[in-house]
Amino acid sequence: MRDSLNSIISFNNVSFSYRPDSPLVLNGISGDIYEGEFVAVLGYNGSGKSTMAKLMNGILLPSSGDVLVDGINTKDESNLIEIRKNVGMVFQNPDNQIVATIVEEDIAFAPENLGLPQQDIEKRVTDAIDAVGLNKHRFDAPYKLSGGQKQRVAIAGVLAMEPRCIVLDEPTAMLDPVGRQLVMNVVKKINKEKGITIVLITHFMEEAALADRIIVLSDGVVALNGTPHEVFSDYKTMLNLGLDVPVSTRLAIALSERGISMKDNAISSDEFIESLSSAVEVER
Repeated sequence: MRDSLNSIISFNNVSFSYRPDSPLVLNGISGDIYEGEFVAVLGYNGSGKSTMAKLMNGILLPSSGDVLVDGINTKDESNLIEIRKNVGMVFQNPDNQIVATIVEEDIAFAPENLGLPQQDIEKRVTDAIDAVGLNKHRFDAPYKLSGGQKQRVAIAGVLAMEPRCIVLDEPTAMLDPVGRQLVMNVVKKINKEKGITIVLITHFMEEAALADRIIVLSDGVVALNGTPHEVFSDYKTMLNLGLDVPVSTRLAIALSERGISMKDNAISSDEFIESLSSAVEVER
């Protein structure tokens, strides 16, 4: 969980536009991502989510303001390698990140480029494959894998770098529900068991509900920032921002509006069932 004394990524009045004469994609963003947090970033298309993600490890640099990674300014090109070792990126399409013809070799690619001893590389690869649950596919060709399995290979490749933070930019957008669930299981596991900070850019509300904190972007500024319960209970604001809330929250709100005493901040099916059971008991 969040350690208020240890910010791993800081945005200090950050603005960004892709060209000097273009409108700002981000406008004066400030805030921190803390060590060990799981943060979800929501927003409609064009709200600045992916731009924010790419600013976190120096793929993009601010037009004004500063992004700091463990105190290092991303504008400092001499420290770019160190920044990207600390903050790994996983993108929407895993095919764009897979570079080798064997799963094991692909995961070993980044550690090999660091010039690590072979023994260290083998350990990192084994640990990463185990973490994403792909032991059976270690020697398979990536093209034979499903979309969800490929995405887990991409995550393993980043894990092998032993980053302190992983930023995932809509990693499940191209996957079916089963693939999405498997990828999210891995994301939760590496956050909770390895203590790796997670920043998840997503448009799936149920995925965001798994986070410790949600940041909602709108027109390049932070519109909402709080726990999933705090953000999703502000149903009207979410709708006004062109966003939705989890199905469980929608159902709880609909029942509340019909006079059933429900908790309107239920964000999971378990919370909804618990709240509905309590409401039924009260009615009796």
